[in-house]
Amino acid sequence: MRNVLIDAIEKEYMKTEVPAFDVGDVVKVFVKVVEGTRERLQAFEGTVIAKKNGGVRESFTVRRVSYGVGIERSFAIHSPRIDRVEVIKKGKVRRAKLYYLRNLTGKAAKIKEDLSSKTAKAPKAKAE
Repeated sequence: MRNVLIDAIEKEYMKTEVPAFDVGDVVKVFVKVVEGTRERLQAFEGTVIAKKNGGVRESFTVRRVSYGVGIERSFAIHSPRIDRVEVIKKGKVRRAKLYYLRNLTGKAAKIKEDLSSKTAKAPKAKAE
């Protein structure tokens, strides 16, 4: 049983708008980076390979291949360093954790796009 006091303190730090994405989706995470006195946004785009739930400790791991080297980065969803998360493509997967992608390269590492999703792009209407 969790402590009510801890839940009340954690609720203050939780974001109200949590982005809707799942494992297998290609996302672009905008992270606030502080350089001296300036602050800028840095984008990290890749495939979500894992998601952990648990209140304010909720996190996800994003993987991308850059110059032939696989890079994974974990983010806390409720962190003040995360500006926003944009979903680029919805993935169609049957696993909760996609750690097997670490051993795959090239076309084998691709994930099929979920076209039946509600966020799938609708075809453009013809202009008359």
